[in-house]
Amino acid sequence: MRAFADLLERLVYTRSRNAKIKLIADYLIGTPDPDRGWALAALTGELDFRTVKAGLIKSLTEERVDPVLFKMSRSYVGDMAETVSLLWEPRPGAEPAPQDLRLSSVVDRLMALSRAEAPLQMSAYLDAMVPTERFALIKLATGALRIGVSARLAKTALAQAFALDLDAVEEVWHGIDAPYTALFAWGEGTAPQPSHEDIPVFRPFMLAHPLEDARVDLSQYAAEWKWDGVRVQLNHVNGETKLFSRTGDDVTASFPDVADAFQIHGVIDGELLVKGDAQGTADQGGEAASFNALQQRLGRKTVSKKMLTEAPAFVRAYDILFDGAEDLRALPWEERRRRLEAFVPRLPAERFDVSAIVEADDFDHLAKIREGARSAAIEGLMLKRRDSAYIAGRKVGQWYKWKRDPLTADCVIMYAQRGSGRRSSYFSDYTFGCWTEAGELVPVGKAYSGITDEELRFLDKFVRGNTTGRFGPVREVEKTLVLEVAFDSVHSSKRHKSGIAMRFPRIHRIRNDKPAAEADRVRTLEAMID
Repeated sequence: MRAFADLLERLVYTRSRNAKIKLIADYLIGTPDPDRGWALAALTGELDFRTVKAGLIKSLTEERVDPVLFKMSRSYVGDMAETVSLLWEPRPGAEPAPQDLRLSSVVDRLMALSRAEAPLQMSAYLDAMVPTERFALIKLATGALRIGVSARLAKTALAQAFALDLDAVEEVWHGIDAPYTALFAWGEGTAPQPSHEDIPVFRPFMLAHPLEDARVDLSQYAAEWKWDGVRVQLNHVNGETKLFSRTGDDVTASFPDVADAFQIHGVIDGELLVKGDAQGTADQGGEAASFNALQQRLGRKTVSKKMLTEAPAFVRAYDILFDGAEDLRALPWEERRRRLEAFVPRLPAERFDVSAIVEADDFDHLAKIREGARSAAIEGLMLKRRDSAYIAGRKVGQWYKWKRDPLTADCVIMYAQRGSGRRSSYFSDYTFGCWTEAGELVPVGKAYSGITDEELRFLDKFVRGNTTGRFGPVREVEKTLVLEVAFDSVHSSKRHKSGIAMRFPRIHRIRNDKPAAEADRVRTLEAMID
């Protein structure tokens, strides 16, 4: 357990990506099974202890520490695990944890806990451990690591530690359960590479670079719409279907209607959307609703019949990786496109179609088409080299994403909250609003990205010097500062007082030159609704 705690502490204080990879790789090489496997599962978000959640840790801490002190400390530190690990008051006479306490022993115990046993066991662990171990325990048990390590980075460290191909690791990952003894045996050369030809496993996606200011030759590149949904991979083999997100997460349970309809042996890549009344292109209009309509189904482990009826999902296919058992990824895009157009019509039409090719006379004509596409379900265009193989990751010159220019609005900052991690001592999360016709300022969005460190310091100083009210961790400020906010689209929303919701809002610039009374009205945003 101490080795795992040391690893997490060093990762927290390490900024360099390569240094983090080396720390994880060294740990995986020097740690025995099954401890290293459970550590890898924690780093990749594969562990879920149902009886230990953040609320339990909070309630246990408030029994040992003054609740007001805990609340203030949590607000300042910005991380619950770090706050609790430092504030926790062990019971008198508590025995320290043995030096040889294994991570695997802790994992086994947490997995076996009932809800009734969880408070007593977690208190006992926290009493016995030193602060670094408490921090690691809480991160492990709640699954909220947030230490600057993505699942992809952890897998990269595994690949580098044992000189494995990262794409090969990705392909076998979902067919092996933690603590991944077969994976480590393969890495150490004591067993062959695991094979999963008879089960649906994740294949890494091919990704695109932003086009930015470049131009491409349309004789070499094909254009198709970039739909605003969730990129998914569908894999059916041996009577079983799986849906994977771009990060390799299994999202099958959230979309059983799509999984049940994909019953042909093969693997396709596409955009998961829900049907609605939103207008699309001339070729594919009126079927794909905005991302807001899709959001209600994301992350659900069970989906009600009402939701299946009100928000029916479908997939707009982009590419095909396998046709039956035949691997098509090495073929050029044009050939894969032909195979895709032959494959999809064999699937139920109400659940699957093919993303249309956008025809244009030249690049300037394509640019006009892109700017004219303001459908709720369209983000922009994808440009794909006609001879490109389906290669995992981002490869220069192969695929480009060309998003439409963002919309902007001038909004007044209303509330602020401290950030987390590096920004935990700054007020860096801002709620902003626009004016109603009655002259009331109502919230229209919240953002924390898009600003420089200098702008962050300016906004933090403004919040501290202009606070008019406090609501827990939230501060209300004088309604005097205008922010120009950029966003991808705006949609109707019954959940917000303003009646609208922004998609991907971010701060574009601070408008010191503009009086708050001249900020935009809600009706201006309503006019942008597709």
